[in-house]
Amino acid sequence: MWPYVIRRVLATLPVLGVVAVIVFLLLRLSPGDPAAIIAGDNASADDILAIRAQLGLDRPMLEQFLLWLGQLLRGDFGKSIYLSRPVLGLIAERVEPTLALSLSTMAFAIALAIPMGVLAAWRAGSWIDQTIMAVSVLAFSVPVFLIGYGLVIGLSLSLDLLPVQGFVSLTEDPVAFVRHLVLPTVALGLVYTALLARITRATMLETLNEDFIRTARAKGLAEPRVLILHGLKNASVPIVTTIGTGLALLIGGVVVTESVFAIPGIGRLTIEAVLQRDYPVIQGVILAIAFVYVLVNLVIDLSYTLLDPRIRY
Repeated sequence: MWPYVIRRVLATLPVLGVVAVIVFLLLRLSPGDPAAIIAGDNASADDILAIRAQLGLDRPMLEQFLLWLGQLLRGDFGKSIYLSRPVLGLIAERVEPTLALSLSTMAFAIALAIPMGVLAAWRAGSWIDQTIMAVSVLAFSVPVFLIGYGLVIGLSLSLDLLPVQGFVSLTEDPVAFVRHLVLPTVALGLVYTALLARITRATMLETLNEDFIRTARAKGLAEPRVLILHGLKNASVPIVTTIGTGLALLIGGVVVTESVFAIPGIGRLTIEAVLQRDYPVIQGVILAIAFVYVLVNLVIDLSYTLLDPRIRY
């Protein structure tokens, strides 16, 4: 097990290196000059050149990349061009809202999608199955921002049940923390729920047709025990894989959801950095997200041995 873990961890280094190169080149080759943005509309050409020299943007691109790579190897993500603050500090300040939204969304989606998928597979072809699949297709097709605005209009502006936007830390007020997370969690979680419910149904349908399911039923076991202990357990590997790979969908949705509900998380930080052409912040955020994504995939791979004893590394 441990040799496999070490090999997987070492394999992430080239992946992160490729991500760093791609992000660096895309940002440098895209139109727009951060020096001009910082200098303002009334700045002269000399002012812009001075700012470019101060930021090191006048150096050759290879030299810029090597300097930035050297900083990364020392654990320094650089300073924000626009805010003149360390990038790691900016990311650390925005971690709590994004982490809270991500965890609440995953918990909401898993708690809702897996029972829906199991029920749809158990009643395959019935009106229950057709209703669940129709709702899943609809939820997956509607954009996150449209769901968010609909929830705001219905539950916040019309009924005044929940706050429209913002974020309150858990340590400040637990009740306000939960109330501010409800709408963004539902808006983002519906899309994730739809994907996971369809995968759960498909894998459960295949599992319920296996011989050991018929044997369990022939032995007189209760149907919930057959579905959960025999069916869902043996269908769990594809479901867990979908949960891990769905993280990419979740990350993209967090950016949009935080903008809709004005949540000061990493998604909002990324949008602000893109608009301001703040290279170090954009690069730092993307590298941090890539590292988390690789780490989640590693955890998912290792969990296979717990779900299916036949899998060995």
